[in-house]
Amino acid sequence: MFQRITFRAPLEHLPLRSSPKETKAMRTYLITYDLAGDARHSLAGAIMQLGEAWARPLDATWYVQSPERPDALERRLKDHLDSEDGLLIQQVEANAVLLNTALRWFKKRRQQDGAAATNVVAFPVREMPEAKAA
Repeated sequence: MFQRITFRAPLEHLPLRSSPKETKAMRTYLITYDLAGDARHSLAGAIMQLGEAWARPLDATWYVQSPERPDALERRLKDHLDSEDGLLIQQVEANAVLLNTALRWFKKRRQQDGAAATNVVAFPVREMPEAKAA
């Protein structure tokens, strides 16, 4: 049995990048690929850095929200692809129907100044009380 989900991308609460001259409109892109090689992890990491937010409803299918044009996204991804790999980047509307999958949007992580790129998130640890001898 199929589970049908209709979603609307959360465009209204995402911040828009602004420059002194103009504000760029946020666009939603469908990005999908067919890889012959082993570039899946590096390509996934690059896709997650493309825009303000991303979602991955299927294994090789992504939604990315970015103010950039599709050709700029392609330039940023092509170094992760071989000549045998396929890539599709298409601007889409915010509505879709999903069968047997879910959609959860993630915001791009911002690196702190001078911090090395990493997937590790450090949480503060409470100070533990000293053990007392019985």
